[in-house]
Amino acid sequence: MKVGVVRNPVAGGGRLDTHWTEVAAALTQRFGEVEFRETTEPGDGAVLARDLVALGCGLVVAAGGDGTISEVADGLLQMQAETGEAAILGVLPCGTGSDFARGMGIPLDIQAAIARIAEGRDRLIDAGRISFVEDHGRLASRHFVNIASLGMSGATVRAVNNDRRKRWVPAKALFFWRTVIEFVRYRFQDVRITVDDGEPVEATVALVAVANERFFGGGMMIAPDAVPDDGQFDIVILRAASKLKLILDLRLLYGGRHRNHPAITIMRGRKVAVEPMGDPLANAALVDIDGESPGHIPATYEMMAKALQVRC
Repeated sequence: MKVGVVRNPVAGGGRLDTHWTEVAAALTQRFGEVEFRETTEPGDGAVLARDLVALGCGLVVAAGGDGTISEVADGLLQMQAETGEAAILGVLPCGTGSDFARGMGIPLDIQAAIARIAEGRDRLIDAGRISFVEDHGRLASRHFVNIASLGMSGATVRAVNNDRRKRWVPAKALFFWRTVIEFVRYRFQDVRITVDDGEPVEATVALVAVANERFFGGGMMIAPDAVPDDGQFDIVILRAASKLKLILDLRLLYGGRHRNHPAITIMRGRKVAVEPMGDPLANAALVDIDGESPGHIPATYEMMAKALQVRC
């Protein structure tokens, strides 16, 4: 099988770039001739993944963080929809959070991850498609494979991605610290949430997570019961409450012990629509799509059951 690799050289603050010569050699030793591509700006991962599939690559490896993995998956799903050409997604996790790999049981050690790509099994998982509004006001849509959320998480991932300390500060510590800082600054927002054909839920929220997998934010188990191949999203709503109390309770997220928290509502469904209430500008919550924040609500999330093969 022909293998392609899409690498993000700045993932995880550039940690992978330091050892890329040895990593590339290990990939070539395992797979023979490999087509390597490198991203230079946001959105490149999807374009390069499409190009690799067009070249005949049946396995496309995303070497980077959750954002890179999501972009590559987006490109693979686009090609599959447009041409019928399907490729397997491989993962070399080397980003700040690596939450998708954590949830799929993919090793975070690079050499172990390479061995898993070469020797692992293929799993058919669900994906999501989100339609939202970009920062410049244009309508946009893309696929996601882990978690797409809105609210405080959007502000947090922007802060984490712009934090120069991510090269040497552990992901869990960095995400926790930035979450606390952004939470203190955050203004709760009024939104209307509709799941499938159910009655709309109107709430003042800190966060709404539409989850295909369990983890986000550098190891927070926001959706402890999410399964990536059951054809359903787990929708986690964190309502407004005492900021001090919520900050103290953040520790519950790491162990998935927040199911019965009074500020938490968990729902399940295949389609989720979220729109601002009242002033649409004041309540245009930022979205977070697999660790990147490219825009804001209104947003619609749609389930794509059994959509993507992942080597794990």
